[in-house]
Amino acid sequence: MTLDDDVAAELRRQARKTGRPLKELVNEALRRGIRARQTPPARRYRLTPASLGGVMPGVDLDRALRLADALDDDASARKLELRK
Repeated sequence: MTLDDDVAAELRRQARKTGRPLKELVNEALRRGIRARQTPPARRYRLTPASLGGVMPGVDLDRALRLADALDDDASARKLELRK
């Protein structure tokens, strides 16, 4: 394994400062780096559905959806007109 000059110099400096062997410092730094990159397992969650009360009397969902589609079509047509 070849270390970049700045990394090797820092490891040698720390070895002198702490009196620990270079090999020990390299292994410790690698272990810390590997642990830091590991992602914790995703936590499971449960979603509890809740009733919103259903459709109000007199509301026609098919008609509401057709109206929403028409409004969306109009907005798209306006955007296309502005590009010309």
